[in-house]
Amino acid sequence: MKRLEQTWRWYGPNDPVSLSDIRQAGATGVVTALHHIANGAVWTIEEIQKRQQLLAEAGLRWSVVESLPVSEAIKTQTGDWQIHLEHYRQSLQHLGACGVRTITYNFMPVVDWTRTDLDYPQPDGSTALRFEQAALAAFDLYILQRPGAAADYSEEERSRAAHFFAESTSETRQRLTQNIIAGLPGAEAGYTLAQFQAALDTYAEIDAERLRQHLLDFLRAVIPTAEAAGVKLVVHPDDPPFPILGLPRVVSTAADLQAIFQAEDSPANGICFCSGSFGARPDNNLPALVTMFAERIHFIHLRNTRRDALGNFHEADHLAGDTDMFAVMQALLREQQHRQQAIPMRPDHGHKMLDDLHKQTNPGYSAIGRLRGLAELRGLELGILRSGILKD
Repeated sequence: MKRLEQTWRWYGPNDPVSLSDIRQAGATGVVTALHHIANGAVWTIEEIQKRQQLLAEAGLRWSVVESLPVSEAIKTQTGDWQIHLEHYRQSLQHLGACGVRTITYNFMPVVDWTRTDLDYPQPDGSTALRFEQAALAAFDLYILQRPGAAADYSEEERSRAAHFFAESTSETRQRLTQNIIAGLPGAEAGYTLAQFQAALDTYAEIDAERLRQHLLDFLRAVIPTAEAAGVKLVVHPDDPPFPILGLPRVVSTAADLQAIFQAEDSPANGICFCSGSFGARPDNNLPALVTMFAERIHFIHLRNTRRDALGNFHEADHLAGDTDMFAVMQALLREQQHRQQAIPMRPDHGHKMLDDLHKQTNPGYSAIGRLRGLAELRGLELGILRSGILKD
């Protein structure tokens, strides 16, 4: 029976988690990016090979790029966006020439993935990432004071936001602002408050329909290059998978994915299946999504979330939460049996726990929580494979 490739995200030489740590965790592949290269610039063969050599010396390989950023200029189709498109095509060609075949990107405007709390206490003493709707609304309405923001919230949501703001301390407000606008690991940029509002303003005339059209324009421009270079381009879903701060989202549901794949029907046009991102929406049926888009899945993020009725969610243990990870893994492994090559999988996020509670770590990307997640997922995978379920 064929197994998934176990990989681990690494943020480069400055990551507190070392390549030796990754090797000891049992991963064989590394998911990384050239974060030191500015968005819109070319990833040269020299820089790609330098990173490959670093990984090879540690006994690992560069399995997946996460991410080759799509610049804000491309997303808004302003400024030097045509030049950025050409640089993107060149980077795809260089990655393919170096043998790096799976390349992740996202099309989230401005903020990339967003959380309001980076240290949400768990009953066992660990901490998790959390998204709280009232906190985001309080930031939007009272800290950022985004023009027209009130119209995006119900009366009840505005009331909860007012209560949150009234009860918060200056320290809480500062931390909330930092969490939202300073950029989380892998995010494209950090901002001051004024810069953040200016960035939001660039989307004033861009609704979901127009943003989707810009995404499809991007794919039509780069997918032929990906095909020629022998690489798979995989889109990461929106996180959270619903509009925030007045910004549209266009990679959140099955309908969104169908639009993407129908517009550019190419084997090079794929998806990074993130169970945590899709799982934050109660109307997403994750095992069904895997089955529906199985042939398009070329990279997998496995994590779990626990939602509530108010739209809040936090990162749960990998095998707990609202997502049936058994059913998701079973569906993924059914697809894996039809593949010649292993689909890369990584444990996504993880609780901060044990010794990592006393260390400086990237939010969601401490070592021990992800080590636990990988061990649990590895055991779940092996149990399914050995059980004979897939033969039914």
